[in-house]
Amino acid sequence: MTQQVRGGRNRRSLLSSTALHTTLVLASVVAVFPVAWVTLTSLKTDRNTWTQPGEVGSLGFDNYAQVLGETEFLTWFANSLIVAGATTVFAVLIAATAGYAASRMRFPGKRPLMWSFLITQMFPAAVLIVPLYNVLSDLGLLDSYGGLALACSTVAVPYCAWMLKGYFDTIPISIDEAGRVDGLSPFGTFWRLIVPLAKPGIAVTVFYSFITAWGEVAFAGVFMQSQGNYTLPVGMATFVSDFKAEWGLLTAGSVLVMVPSAVVFFLVQRHLVAGLTAGGVKS
Repeated sequence: MTQQVRGGRNRRSLLSSTALHTTLVLASVVAVFPVAWVTLTSLKTDRNTWTQPGEVGSLGFDNYAQVLGETEFLTWFANSLIVAGATTVFAVLIAATAGYAASRMRFPGKRPLMWSFLITQMFPAAVLIVPLYNVLSDLGLLDSYGGLALACSTVAVPYCAWMLKGYFDTIPISIDEAGRVDGLSPFGTFWRLIVPLAKPGIAVTVFYSFITAWGEVAFAGVFMQSQGNYTLPVGMATFVSDFKAEWGLLTAGSVLVMVPSAVVFFLVQRHLVAGLTAGGVKS
């Protein structure tokens, strides 16, 4: 009898393991296929094969050489790095201080402030373009890196503030009290004691802020008006229009665009899982 029960459990375990691994393999294929397809298309040097999925044709790096040497790709790349870097620094700084204040301090308007952060996430970018355009125009920040970074921060800060608030809630208040006993100011306690403990949560916000600004299209397409200030998504859109379709350049540029995102991911990946899960439960 015991052997039959064990045999049934082993069969169920084998079936469960097989189903799980099959699901994971299928999910991996679905996730990797678009990247692999874009990469293959970027290597095709025969224009006739771009619209024929079944044909590979000759492969080479001609599209990469052309996009790097004959277009403004490097300028767009530098512009995107500046905007994404500025957005990341500004958004993480504001979100960390706001999240810490909401977690530790009691002040009038605290709940409305946090709810306003949440509500702003409900509005699509198209709704925010007109008011942000008017604000940036009044400040003289249209067609500037700083203006676009501020616009991108309006998307990144609310989400990051909520996430860091949840993460700071998991850090014992006794650490703050110990800092005050040692003579640290509130900012000193935050910077010297809390920030080192919150590295996983901050790593998630860094990654989110960078990705938000790196791939942003709507704000960049409206606020950056001169071609020399185009970011990558806006600049690469010029490869395909009603009159031409440079799929080789577009796919080669798309592969190159992935590199900074992958680098940032690998730099913070060991903190991502801890940062994404720790803020979900308050200790």
